[in-house]
Order: sequence, then C-alpha cells, then structure tokens
Amino acid sequence: MRWRWMMLAFSASFLAHWLLFAVFWYLLAEMNGDLDLDHDAPPENHTICVKYITSFTAAFSFSLETQLTIGYGTMFPSGDCPSAIALLAVQMLLGLMLEAFITGVFVAKIARPKNRTPSIVFSRLAVVGSPEGKPCLMFQVANTRPSPLTMVRVSGILYQERGDGQIQQSSVDFLLDSQNSNVECPFFSFPLTYTHSLSPGSPLAPLLQRETVSSAGHLELVVCLSATQEGSGEICQSRTSYLPNEILQGHRFAPCLTRQPEGGYRVCMETFGRPLPELPQASHRQSYRTELEVCANGQRGDTFQICETGLGE
Repeated sequence: MRWRWMMLAFSASFLAHWLLFAVFWYLLAEMNGDLDLDHDAPPENHTICVKYITSFTAAFSFSLETQLTIGYGTMFPSGDCPSAIALLAVQMLLGLMLEAFITGVFVAKIARPKNRTPSIVFSRLAVVGSPEGKPCLMFQVANTRPSPLTMVRVSGILYQERGDGQIQQSSVDFLLDSQNSNVECPFFSFPLTYTHSLSPGSPLAPLLQRETVSSAGHLELVVCLSATQEGSGEICQSRTSYLPNEILQGHRFAPCLTRQPEGGYRVCMETFGRPLPELPQASHRQSYRTELEVCANGQRGDTFQICETGLGE
C-alpha cells in the first residue's frame, strides 16, 4: 500500500473511532437527561454523568480528549455514574488496541524491504557465441534504478525433459564477463553480461548444434539473481527463464555503454539485450604466385602475389 493510502487509513480509523464514541457519549447524556440541564446549577437529586456535555460537538470534544488523554479539565465524568465509567473504560481499551495496531502497521511498512525486483531487467533473449574464441552462452541483466546494488550473484538451473517423461535438473554456473571464478559483482549500476562456457561437460553443450536445440525435447533454463541493497543491506532476488526458441545461435549482444564527449560513460538502454549476428572470424591467408610480367607505374616486377583474406570484425 502506498504511503498516501496508509495516511488516509490512519486518519480515517482514528476519526471513525472518535465519532463512534462521540455518539455513545451523546446518547448517554440524552438518556441521563443532561442535555437540557444547567450544568453549573444542576438539581440536587440529579447526577450528571459527564460535566458540560450539552451538544454533539461537546460530546465529540470529550471523546477526543479521552482518547488522546489531553484532559483540559472542563469536561469530566462523574464517579457516581456507573454508565459513564464503563463507557470510559471501553473507549480507553479499544483506543489502546487501535493505537497498537496502527503503530505495528507503520513499523511493518517502514521495515519492509523495497520492491526492487521490477527494477532488475534481464535480456529477453540469450545468445550463443564465441566472443573470445570459445563457445559460450550469454545473457544480460540491468539495474534500472539509480541506486546501485552490491554483491550480485547469479546461478542457473536447467530443467530438461527426458524420454521417460521425468524432469532432470542440472546446475549451471555463470561467470561475469568470462572471469575464471564465480565471484560476486561488488557494484551493480551498469548492465552486466554473464557467460557459461559450453565445454563438453556442460549440460548446455547440445545448444552448440542448431538442429539439436529443437529436437532435444522440452528444456528450460532458469536464471536466479540475488543482490544486496546498498542503503539498507537487505537482499532482493529476481529470476527469469529461457526456452530453446529464446536462445539464438551465432549472436552477440550490442554494446550498452557509450562514452560521452566529456569523458564519462552513459548506459544506453535502447541497445540493452539487442542481439547482433557475429561476424565471421578472420580466415588464414592464402598466397598465389605466378610468373606473369607485371608493370606498375612504369616499374617492372618479376612476380606478384594475390592475397585472399577473410573479413574480420
């Protein structure tokens, strides 16, 4: 619940409580015959339950003073009126219960962790590429709020349906930017790229073969991220999953960081998670030699070479 609705509920609950008991105090004064009397000079055989309650406004004022224990001294209940003492005790008990409940709600509201899960965005697609010459599975994650997260850790579980209908679970380790160990990211303010090496022992190795992805049966890769909020130290978690049709072969992610003219870097969320086809790797150089006579700029050369070189990125 938003704070404005919390404040509205807080005000409305106390106002309703004061109005309810104001009605009770007014009915008590009317039943006792106190409304039409002169409270400064009452009859000798009449006991006034609450002094100076002669209207509903006065009854509301007395209810407010009783609940907040203000005690201005003008209006007060009489000890010789049991009904007034009983109503006073009931209002105080219910008022204390209401205050305790409202206080607990406010404390729970303040102590509740902030909803940071929607601010953690995963890339819609995962890609399989070879950024450093080794095939790996990659996905991106971004923090859309200005406040950073710390101690970010990512883990994955692969759910794969076997031929007998059983679901097999396999743990998948992800590394940050192809690091050698699964260390925590100390500062999460810009988009991160996590990779999983598709070595022969990896459960995701069949993804290397394009035709195997569609024929490998149903599989789903669930990725979980946990991080610590910098200000409060509370832990927030978020997760997503990738199906076979959400994993692209031979792609990479477009860069998300651009350098500004003044020297700083800016996060470009327009290119976040955008897959790009990988360019072919540079092929080996082949030379062709011939004995033809070649003249260039009036100079005669004995031999010339034709070099065929593949285009690199």
